[in-house]
Amino acid sequence: MTGILCINKPQDFTSFDVIAKLRGISGTRKIGHSGTLDPMATGVLPIFFGSAAKACDLLPNSDKRYTAGVRFGLTSDTQDIWGSITGENPAPLSREDLEAALPRFTGTISQLPPMYSAVQVNGQRLYDLARKGVEVERTPREITIYKLDLLSYDPEKREALLDVSCSKGTYIRTLCHDLGQFLGMGAVMSSLIRTEAAGFTLSDCVTLEDAQKAASESRFSSLLLPVERIFKDLPAIRLSEAQTRMFCNGVRLDLNRVRCAKIPGNQAVYGSDGAFLGLAACDFDQMELIMQKLFFQRS
Repeated sequence: MTGILCINKPQDFTSFDVIAKLRGISGTRKIGHSGTLDPMATGVLPIFFGSAAKACDLLPNSDKRYTAGVRFGLTSDTQDIWGSITGENPAPLSREDLEAALPRFTGTISQLPPMYSAVQVNGQRLYDLARKGVEVERTPREITIYKLDLLSYDPEKREALLDVSCSKGTYIRTLCHDLGQFLGMGAVMSSLIRTEAAGFTLSDCVTLEDAQKAASESRFSSLLLPVERIFKDLPAIRLSEAQTRMFCNGVRLDLNRVRCAKIPGNQAVYGSDGAFLGLAACDFDQMELIMQKLFFQRS
């Protein structure tokens, strides 16, 4: 069983809870996932089965998109509504002032990882230290916010919905916190839906209940998307029959004999029958095409 299953992760499930559930449903042990989602978050969680699990660390598109709920006038130790409230500010906030602040948080910006995160400092996870009441110095990280739009705002409740497109490693609750600090009143994240990850959207997703039902009807594999879908935007190489055999055996191919784009970076490789094989890259010093990852063997 090989392919990608996009799950719409339910609230209060960790990403590993989802994997454990799917192992039981599918009877498959070899499963990986892309992009951990916090338990309180819902939305797109790509799950990789069988040989597709090799793709987890090779995703060409690691950008993500979220719909985030923000409640202004509060601060918490976790930067979200589920933590302990540490401050309240009753100051009003107009839609105009909120919209005027958003451009400050678009583009390439610096973000300080929150204490409640999996980031390691001196070999220790920050969330382990935070649970002990220990706060340590962290190094700011550079992230990119490609788009930050206001979807809705209730000035009486001071609650907003934001559409956020961002780079890998962005903490949305920290973005909400920093926005609140900039406005001088504090803010916490009140909800989070991941609407896009690894090029997949909510429309590609099924629920765990859908997966369970499909398995009970012996059609679980029909839910799986082909692994090559995540590489659809890469340049494609079509090999001859002889080249297909050589590539699958790990032989470096003469670039002058391969019809491919002579550019740096990974390219998607297809066999003589049109079936996806894996990834390869050009070595311009040796003028060879070198396998980077083989997903499917061909004789």
